[in-house]
Amino acid sequence: MASSKPRTSKRAPEEPTKPTGDVQSFSEAAECLKTLAHPVRLRIVQLLLHSRYTVGEIAVDCEIADNLASEHLRLLQRCGFLDSEREGRRVYYQVVEPHLTQLMACIESRFLPGE
Repeated sequence: MASSKPRTSKRAPEEPTKPTGDVQSFSEAAECLKTLAHPVRLRIVQLLLHSRYTVGEIAVDCEIADNLASEHLRLLQRCGFLDSEREGRRVYYQVVEPHLTQLMACIESRFLPGE
């Protein structure tokens, strides 16, 4: 009488597919995330995702001195998050990194009440 047990093959378990990248390839990302990891810079990004602003307008909103606002903007520009545009005597800043929209939405939904 033949056995009614199904035959099982002894295949090696499949290795999970690893995502691309390595620790070194994340170094630029880590530096830019460190730049974002400041309450004033997060607020600046939030503002600039909704409109463009001057240094003075940002400084007033964030309750900081103009020179400090300029320094925060410079750091954000260095990571490629922002760009500036001169109109006469005024310089307006705007977000140029499209991924910041999703990142800020995640931050707002997690940390802002009622969002």
